[in-house]
Amino acid sequence: MAEFLPPFYQDVARRYSVVRERHEAFAAACHEAGPLDPKIRHLVKLGIAIGARHVGAVQSHVRQALEAGATREELEHVALLAASTTGFPNTVAALSWIAEVLQARAAG
Repeated sequence: MAEFLPPFYQDVARRYSVVRERHEAFAAACHEAGPLDPKIRHLVKLGIAIGARHVGAVQSHVRQALEAGATREELEHVALLAASTTGFPNTVAALSWIAEVLQARAAG
C-alpha cells in the first residue's frame, strides 16, 4: 500500500519510524481483537473515515475493502448509510472519493 502514501507522510514515517511501527502494531492488534472478517473491518473503517471526512483514509479503506472482496455496491452503500448521520453533502463527497479509487483501478 506504500505507493498510495503521500510523500510528506512517507517522510514523517521515516523520521519517526518508532512511532510509525508502534502505531502499525496497535492498528494490527485492533484489527485482530474481534470476530469481524477483513472485508467487514474495512467497510466499518470506511464508514468511520467518511464520518471524519478523511479523504486519504476513505480512499485507503476503499482499496483495502476491494482487496478483501468488497463490491462497488457495498462501498457505495456504506457511503449512503452515512447520509442520515453526517449529511447528504458528506455522502456525495464520499461517493466522489470512492469513485476516484474505482476509476483509478479501472484505468490500470
